[in-house]
Amino acid sequence: MRAIDLSGVTWRKSSYSNSDGGNCIEVSDDFLSVAAWRRSSYSNTSGGECVEVAQNLPLVPVRDSKDTTRTPLLFAAAAWAAFIDEVKR
Repeated sequence: MRAIDLSGVTWRKSSYSNSDGGNCIEVSDDFLSVAAWRRSSYSNTSGGECVEVAQNLPLVPVRDSKDTTRTPLLFAAAAWAAFIDEVKR
């Protein structure tokens, strides 16, 4: 498994953690902030039909580069790899 630098992610204590400091779990709602986005080589150069993908996370997020504020689609790495293999065929 590859290492992911999550030092830039904001963590918060889960509401399911107890108050005495034990059994604590922290969660992050912004792990996509550490995504290393790149434009797909299949996107055209005129600014249309552009897809960006980040492959430095356990899930593979995919987004529209023309509207990066929208929530990306998330794929399991194996599912993304299978999709790419099919596209290449």
